[in-house]
Amino acid sequence: MKIQFLGAAGEVTGSRHSVEVLLSGKTRHFLVDYGMFQGGREATNKNLESLPFAPQDLDFIVLTHAHIDHSGLLPRLCAQGFDGPIYCTKATFELLKILLPDSAYLQKADAERAERKQKLGKWHGDIPVALYSREEVDTALNQFEVMEYGQVIEPLPGIHLQFRNAGHILGSAIAVLDIKEDQQQQKRCVFTGDIGMKGKVLMPDPELISQADILVVESTYGDRLHRSLKETEKEFIEVITSTLKGHGNIVIPAFAVGRTQEILFLLIHFVQKGLLPHLSIWVDSPMATAATHLTQHYFSQLDQQSQHTFTWFKQHPEAVNLRFIADMEESKALNRIKGGAIILSASGMCDAGRIVHHLINNLPHAQNAIVITGFQAYGSLGRRLVDKATKVRLFGEEIPVRASIHTIGGLSAHADQAGLLDWLKGFQKTPKTVFVVHGEAESSSVFAACIREELGWEKVIIPERLHTYNC
Repeated sequence: MKIQFLGAAGEVTGSRHSVEVLLSGKTRHFLVDYGMFQGGREATNKNLESLPFAPQDLDFIVLTHAHIDHSGLLPRLCAQGFDGPIYCTKATFELLKILLPDSAYLQKADAERAERKQKLGKWHGDIPVALYSREEVDTALNQFEVMEYGQVIEPLPGIHLQFRNAGHILGSAIAVLDIKEDQQQQKRCVFTGDIGMKGKVLMPDPELISQADILVVESTYGDRLHRSLKETEKEFIEVITSTLKGHGNIVIPAFAVGRTQEILFLLIHFVQKGLLPHLSIWVDSPMATAATHLTQHYFSQLDQQSQHTFTWFKQHPEAVNLRFIADMEESKALNRIKGGAIILSASGMCDAGRIVHHLINNLPHAQNAIVITGFQAYGSLGRRLVDKATKVRLFGEEIPVRASIHTIGGLSAHADQAGLLDWLKGFQKTPKTVFVVHGEAESSSVFAACIREELGWEKVIIPERLHTYNC
């Protein structure tokens, strides 16, 4: 068996792992995830790279969850010749029907906007590239096959696949593959995708896996601990209270899937408990709106506390003035609000979508607050704000940063170092090989050392991108 790491190796985005196995005398080939690189020009160049093999040579793809850094280039791969099945959970597929068309729309809109500005002499730098079209998204969606958690299927004779709940976002899964190669003992390969925090809001705890020969584990926050939920809630309440008292707006760049719904839950929960007064909240993201409605559809998959809070809100709709923005004119109207608004908008790393317009209008004013609630990749606008940039370039204009920037770390959908180690302790036997991926270099390095030192596991590898490993 050979595993080649095509992305998320020494970085967080671009998850894509290639696996080659020998079955019945023939080399078979599949991928786990095929995500988009995010964050700056280097990411764009990687997204445009050709694969080291022909897409039509792939037998199937396993998709752990719907986030764009795991799923975002699937339409491009299908357009380039891959025509096999893509396996995922039902909730993941429902989310993809929202996320992938939106991704295609944003790419097209960004490219067209840049071209218009270039003609007017107002655009400097490279024109964004649309990686795929809406029509190519529709073609790719026809190749998906959905599975239930715990269901076992056989994509190829000699390979069995099942999904276990990763507790990260709706539909997120740990992929468990049992593979019997020619003349070899059966091997179990486990790909974590992204692992959620134990005890986090909305999602259940990630399921434990008892055994693996080869483990590919994420390490997004492998070098740090999150604040406790109690500390996070206190900080969040303080930011909202002080900003509203100062007649400012709170702008929250939020991933449309998962993070937006978690923040809504917390805000409603704070009002329910009397920790905040009546709030005016605008969700300005068609994708987040659709994802929120989908979350309601999968109500039974949420944790008990979340179910209780949302039931209370249905019974007390006047407690929070919650509005979902439908069109661009309504979105533009938000920019006339000078204070008292909480605006949730995508994208979560601030690099595209309606959030950019809200930042243009709110960053220059000191009474406003920008609340960062998720991971910000190197090169992204969100990362520059977190790193205390005094001005940023948006749509070709220099925008001063006078609003206060707050990073609320405890809301992460990813397990921290302690959470990841706690999940790894669920293995009853030490995996033969562990690959540490989906983390920036420092994070992966620290986490790999923790695995060796705290668990006593010896063969722990931080793979290099494009390198192939024999397992």
